[in-house]
Amino acid sequence: MTLNSIGLDTIKTKGLAEDLNQLLANFQLYYQNLRGIHWNIKGRAFFDLHVKFEELYTDANLKVDLIAERILTLGVTPLHTFEDYTKAAKVPVGKNISKDEKAVELIVESLTELLKIERKILNASDEANDEGTNSMMSDFITEQEKTVWMMKAWLGETV
Repeated sequence: MTLNSIGLDTIKTKGLAEDLNQLLANFQLYYQNLRGIHWNIKGRAFFDLHVKFEELYTDANLKVDLIAERILTLGVTPLHTFEDYTKAAKVPVGKNISKDEKAVELIVESLTELLKIERKILNASDEANDEGTNSMMSDFITEQEKTVWMMKAWLGETV
């Protein structure tokens, strides 16, 4: 086993970085979806949702940077083109969404997909003894699970 300068197995970190690049691509689409629904939301819930969507896209933007920096920390180049993002992403694309329920449903669908990827990374980072990635995924998961619960509650649904 060859260790890199931060003490992690180079083969395992390469696989983790690939998974993190997939997460990065999905977060970039999620971020863009949030910008779109923030700009285009209409209806009686406009004031509340406009502010909430801005809060979510600001947070997503910060997470994009954290993910890219973690990929670099693991010694790999983060994806950085829209072409790469669209090829790697599984998050649904929200186009011209202006209705409140459709916007919130898009967020729930997107976070559900992000959580699947993050749980995969959490397991792999645990196996690789990569506490940095593990901690980041744990924090993301905890926060996003709460957001899903709140969005589902807004929709009148349970998790």
